[in-house]
Amino acid sequence: MNPWLLRYDGFDPATEGLREALCTLGNGVFATRGAAPESRADGVHYPGTYLAGCYNRLTSIVADHEVTNEDLVNIPNWLPFTFRAADGSWLGDGAELTDQQLELDMRRGVLTRTGTVVDKEGRRTRLVQRRLVSMDDRHLAALETTLIPENWAGPLTVRVGLDGRVTNSGVTRYRDLNSDHLRPGGTEGDEAGRMWLRCRTSTSDIEIVLAARTTVTTGPAPQKTQVTCQDELVEQTLEIPAAQGEQVTVEKIVAVYSSLDHAVSNRREAARAAVEHAADFTGLLHRHATAWRHLWRRCDVTISNPEHTMVLHLHLFHILQTLSPHTADLDVGMPARGLHGEAYRGHVFWDELFVFPFLNTRFPQIARSLLRYRWRRLPAARAAARAAGYRGAMFPWQSGMDGREETQRLHLNPRSGHWIPDASHLQRHVGLAIAYNVWQHYQVTEDVDFLLDFGAELLVDIARFFASLATFDRSQNRYVIRGVMGPDEYHEGYPDRDEPGLDDNAYTNIMAVWVLRRALDVLRILPDGSRAELMERLGMGLDELALFEDVRTRMRVPFHEGVISQFAGYEHLVELDWEHYRNTYGDIRRLDRILEAEGDTCDRYKVSKQADVLMLFFLLSPDEFADILTDLGYEYDPGLIPRTIHYYLARTSHGSTLSAAVHAWVMARTRHTASWQFFVEALRSDIADVQGGTTAEGIHLGAMASTVDLVTRCYTGLEIRHGVLHLDPELPSEIDSLSFVLPYQGHWGIRLSFHRNEVRISVPPSTAPPVTVHVAGQTARVPAGCDHVFVLGGGASQDQGPPL
Repeated sequence: MNPWLLRYDGFDPATEGLREALCTLGNGVFATRGAAPESRADGVHYPGTYLAGCYNRLTSIVADHEVTNEDLVNIPNWLPFTFRAADGSWLGDGAELTDQQLELDMRRGVLTRTGTVVDKEGRRTRLVQRRLVSMDDRHLAALETTLIPENWAGPLTVRVGLDGRVTNSGVTRYRDLNSDHLRPGGTEGDEAGRMWLRCRTSTSDIEIVLAARTTVTTGPAPQKTQVTCQDELVEQTLEIPAAQGEQVTVEKIVAVYSSLDHAVSNRREAARAAVEHAADFTGLLHRHATAWRHLWRRCDVTISNPEHTMVLHLHLFHILQTLSPHTADLDVGMPARGLHGEAYRGHVFWDELFVFPFLNTRFPQIARSLLRYRWRRLPAARAAARAAGYRGAMFPWQSGMDGREETQRLHLNPRSGHWIPDASHLQRHVGLAIAYNVWQHYQVTEDVDFLLDFGAELLVDIARFFASLATFDRSQNRYVIRGVMGPDEYHEGYPDRDEPGLDDNAYTNIMAVWVLRRALDVLRILPDGSRAELMERLGMGLDELALFEDVRTRMRVPFHEGVISQFAGYEHLVELDWEHYRNTYGDIRRLDRILEAEGDTCDRYKVSKQADVLMLFFLLSPDEFADILTDLGYEYDPGLIPRTIHYYLARTSHGSTLSAAVHAWVMARTRHTASWQFFVEALRSDIADVQGGTTAEGIHLGAMASTVDLVTRCYTGLEIRHGVLHLDPELPSEIDSLSFVLPYQGHWGIRLSFHRNEVRISVPPSTAPPVTVHVAGQTARVPAGCDHVFVLGGGASQDQGPPL
């Protein structure tokens, strides 16, 4: 197996959507699903293209209610390409591709499709198609098609186009909703092979312009060309004399511009100029592949199993296509499902929490851009907090273009067909994730200027919200937080209450304490003048600082049966008959849908969709967790964490792809076999579509990033503290070797290699200072251009000088 190639043989309508999602090509600005160029949305194929940050809001009638949703827009399709032999049938409309092979080259970012096209008259034409979305030039994409007549000669007719007749119809359960987001702005074309299409989103008024240049680069020149323009579609037909066995190659170079772009005065002219001046496919590919090579040299990961390495490369590939260096120049958040489909409407949740560890060390400028997206929406978060009667910033569970709450209040259960109330907006812990990301970014970069610029304001205003969200309960002599939802998502409220929301969700309460502690740390870090300016700008007085101190030492944490309770009253819920439901339904990941279809609800049971309490052990070290509990006045014993893990492991259905990754992490040091099993499940979550159809609607970016984090940070014990790189490896027995690159302290990438009995640090030649590394009680300073081997298990470490 080549760990850089994802291959599919043949054509399977049942898995085409999955293949299209996993073969998406993008550059952080826009991305296009791996659909066949001749296809249209037909229930099997879905050739979607998505522009980062391009949202539009429409209103629909759902269950006799008026519902407004904001969606990441499926923009015009730049792919259309088909052909026919002589007067035969067109590819995709009578002529069929046989012996198809689809190959995604992740090292270079190229999707190649090969096969033989056979029409109804028996004419056979060999087809080779390559495409790219340029990582070098953020506006460009290209499709190269090579055709070789195998048993015929005569006119070869090629039809290419730009198609604006698209809607958001990639998610079955959304198809009854209003999805016509684009308004036509006209099309143009000429016989020199150039085409243009303009449109606007209907309510957000974003102009989108596509331009294309079509050229025959190998073979005879076209004898005849024709251009057809409609409001939403422009097509060009080329008639080329083809000889049997002789190659004809047609290139289509495309530019995508929008009113979201910087430094563009006229988007139509910019798109036209871009395609006219662009290199040919070979030239674009060279610069595109070079850009990918530079990305991979910062983040390549290899483990001993080639298949696992391939999947890790696939995960990294899709992270980089959604969040590339181009993203750092945009005002966008991280869509939970990437730029790969329309699930979750392209909204920004808390999933960036799982991607930040990778970005902070490899691409800190991208991480900072995502945090600036949140900071720019502070006014909306502050307005939401004020409207609810709180101070500070209350960020929405689902965010889109302007930072208002985008969570729907009704959602469809596809199992029952019922539209049911949705209280997901009560997941206030999204703000905790944002604050956590701010602090971790500062910890890794040690950049006080980041805090001074906007990081401190973001974190402190989130802390203000949680301090005001907490109310003092005199009967318990503690602060409580009522009316929220935790990460679990199965529990929206109590079975005996009409109002949704839970009290004292342990994850929310403890992480709120953590954020208050960090806010006080940040205020101490800031220079006196900057701290005074920030507090004055926020309208904070000493009374709020006193409240921070009081809440962080008197917050309630619920317990039962010697474990942390997921929320207050959890112990009164009913135990579920897990065996019955597994035997009846098999896959019970979406237990909430199963129970609702039975007329029941998860609110009655001790069940979890995904890790909730266990998220605490994912984000906090045992020492940090123990310190918080002790500071709150609770007794802590070392058995609390393993008892709590064991308790909730038996009561979790893993209905989220994030759940397996969290469980793999929290078990990594105590239950190695279970940790590895969860890691493999997380690794397979998208490539094997373990949730049965969800990946076709968009990949799960948080789960993908978490697998990379597990092998590079969790299993290696990697931490950066006070300028020292600490490693405490404990590899699962299934990993014989592990190697990855880490940009660090001015070095573009030091290589860390782990084996059963040794750890090797390879520092590339440069003028950067030596790297201080601590491994298993041993410390060494490794100069640039040198290797150092740490021998584990009591052996002596050794310097090896410059690597050969």
